[in-house]
Amino acid sequence: MPVALENRQSRARVPRRRLHEIAQAALAAVGRARAEVHVTLVDDAAIRRLNARYRGSRKRTDVLAFDLAGPGPTPLLGEVIVSVDTAARQAEAVGVSLALELDLLVVHGILHLAGWDDAHPREAQRMHERARAILTRAHRRPPPARLWAGLLPPA
Repeated sequence: MPVALENRQSRARVPRRRLHEIAQAALAAVGRARAEVHVTLVDDAAIRRLNARYRGSRKRTDVLAFDLAGPGPTPLLGEVIVSVDTAARQAEAVGVSLALELDLLVVHGILHLAGWDDAHPREAQRMHERARAILTRAHRRPPPARLWAGLLPPA
């Protein structure tokens, strides 16, 4: 199975099947349909520890992506770790469902694994456009624009 999902948090119910499907759609969209990705759902405390250990930041974040592909051909692309606590707050702040916010964060993490970057405004814009296209195709309708509220600088 190309997508392995592990839920290590207990505060919110998560749509496991939906997350599998969106991860598979994202993998296909970046030309890695046969790649494996591990998606781990955690709470804020866990993602804060991981962020401190691997990125040197003691702040919580919504998603981390770790490239685990080794040299040569390997099916493992990497691991996407999502804070469900942060996703819930972000979903409430912009008025979308937790499921949709989780979809966005899984797609965002997979895009990072596929080499996309959002460190600069222009790159972030392109990455968000790609995420929007993946979500639109997967859900057969565009996600609401408010899903990106506060993520991009004004045009």
